[in-house]
Amino acid sequence: MSLDEIKISEAIISSYTSKLIGSLELDVAIVGGGPCGLCCSYYLAKNHLNVAIFERKISIGGGMWGGGMMFNKIVVQKDAKKILDEFGIQTTIYQNDYYIADSMEAVSGLCFKATKAKVKIFNLLSAEDVLVKKGIVCGVVLNWTAVEMAGLHVDPLTVKAKIVVDATGHQAEVARIMEKKSTIRLNTPSGKVEGEKSMWADVAEDFVVKNSKEVCPGFFVCGMAANAVFGGPRMGPIFGGMLLSAKKVALEIIKKLK
Repeated sequence: MSLDEIKISEAIISSYTSKLIGSLELDVAIVGGGPCGLCCSYYLAKNHLNVAIFERKISIGGGMWGGGMMFNKIVVQKDAKKILDEFGIQTTIYQNDYYIADSMEAVSGLCFKATKAKVKIFNLLSAEDVLVKKGIVCGVVLNWTAVEMAGLHVDPLTVKAKIVVDATGHQAEVARIMEKKSTIRLNTPSGKVEGEKSMWADVAEDFVVKNSKEVCPGFFVCGMAANAVFGGPRMGPIFGGMLLSAKKVALEIIKKLK
């Protein structure tokens, strides 16, 4: 059998287009394909919700790939170990409540389970705006990351969603768009993004779970985006709080939609 280059192109274009059209009206749009976004999407999709992740970079996984300072190992505590167990990701006990996982396996495992649960992942797409109607966030406005990087004037396209989740990490990119462009007040002391504070792992791990929630109608934050929005400290390469916050937000969204 000889290979036809046009058939290869046709297969890619038609299948991608079909996936994108199937994502124009979503139950949940997650911006950011780091560990928090992947974990959250898995629990949502397992409950038969139509979920898509939009990641601006070419690869998913956020900062988890690099572990701590490019030592590609991560730490989780006992409660979060149960989530890694559910994903089939191996851990070894270091001591007491400290468990070690390989960051390569962790990201790969999260991505594999999410896609098998029918989460649709789009890389190289950036959320440049949100869709807001009558004070409710109801979608995201997308453009190619390459367009953004090149500074080209190319109009974006819009995806409708019942819920939008900011899982963009330290930058809290979607929340900052909300702050800049909408008149909606966020559910924070100032009504705006409070900004991430310096490292304090013990406080940050509890803070990220507590503050992963709905911050205005139709809009949730989780993971480090929650710490940035509510003014919590960072925690470094311990990822337990990230996973626990993702599961918490997923369960709250499921309850809200069902």
